[in-house]
Amino acid sequence: MTGSVNVGVVGLGVMGQRMLERVGRHARLKVTMVWDANPDIVARTLELHPELRSTETVEQLIESPGLHSLYIATPPTAHIRLSDAAFDAGLAVLCEKPLTLDFAAAHQVIRRIGEEQCRAAVNFSLASSKGLTILQQAFGSDSSQPLGELQRVDIDLAFAVWPRPWQMASGAWLSERAEGGFAREVLSHFIFVLQRVRGPAAVWGGHVAYPADGHGAETELQADLRIDDVQVHVTGRVDPAVASPDRNRMVWRAQNGVITLRDWFGVTSQRTGEDEQWVGHADTARAAGQANQLDQWVAMIEGREHLLPGFDEALAVQQTIEAILHSG
Repeated sequence: MTGSVNVGVVGLGVMGQRMLERVGRHARLKVTMVWDANPDIVARTLELHPELRSTETVEQLIESPGLHSLYIATPPTAHIRLSDAAFDAGLAVLCEKPLTLDFAAAHQVIRRIGEEQCRAAVNFSLASSKGLTILQQAFGSDSSQPLGELQRVDIDLAFAVWPRPWQMASGAWLSERAEGGFAREVLSHFIFVLQRVRGPAAVWGGHVAYPADGHGAETELQADLRIDDVQVHVTGRVDPAVASPDRNRMVWRAQNGVITLRDWFGVTSQRTGEDEQWVGHADTARAAGQANQLDQWVAMIEGREHLLPGFDEALAVQQTIEAILHSG
């Protein structure tokens, strides 16, 4: 395939709008069509991007000639149905996470992907990051273990409010226990990194706190996981005392040093007895990682090898997240 790679975007909330902006800066990817269940959002998007087209129904968009890929940024309930429709139309799919909470449907679509060689990936942004590459080199199955044997991983998340201010327009589902919460939306990114580097994690125990209303998403969690002999400790909380909208840190502790992911894309490394060194500052590493992700998306669309996680890997992440949420 040469020239432009045409994308349809379904779901024009925060993630859909961000993807529109990012794709607009890419050399080959080109959003040509958009759709959202809210016609007002569609109208505002078309005002901002008059070069785009929309359709009356999402099915009409998926079946439109000239598309190569579908980006799905809807709430999770629709992910599998829309993915199946896109596969029917011969499109490659990039889907937002969480993939789905319907594990039976996930297994069914994963079987279809394997049998029909469908092209599909899920948007875990750290899949194309410098931090993940460094962790694989240090602790992956093919690593020479430059920092020695991995001993422990700590994941710490904190949010001033949930949803975060920039997410408020995305819909009530993000704040609800049924499909939302920070574990599914944020912790999942770091569980993805953990399992991409080391393999499946087992949940040994934990505690999860929820609002008394019976509907709100988690406000605090702690969990202990194991991957072989490596202990993983997870903490997350919604706390008005947090100085920024959100804070995250993932610390990998080995015999001879520590590697830390901080503020999503930032990476530091510290050998025992030496000063901590920045390997990649968050802002520059974020820009590089996001650009690389779009290149990987093109590779996936064209049927080439890529780094994006497939639906099977995304399901494995979601199974770990749900086990954490049901651990206490």
